[in-house]
Amino acid sequence: MTAGELADAFPEISRPAVSKHVRVLREAGLVRLRKEGRELHYALDVRPLAQIYERWLARYAPLWDESLVRLKHNVEAKARRPRK
Repeated sequence: MTAGELADAFPEISRPAVSKHVRVLREAGLVRLRKEGRELHYALDVRPLAQIYERWLARYAPLWDESLVRLKHNVEAKARRPRK
């Protein structure tokens, strides 16, 4: 998308603010830039996000899995109890 298309998708944010956000994301390596004539098209680059997941978040996935299983069992157990 172009910065203008992004700004149109988020009318509550000004066009200069959208351009600034896109620039920051590009500098962080999270957005790729492709030129088509005079237009600049931006696309999300998921590779850095995947690296963050692999290096940091993936180690917490088993903890979340265990917690969600416990939560599921607790909710189902409460649902089976007769109401007073």
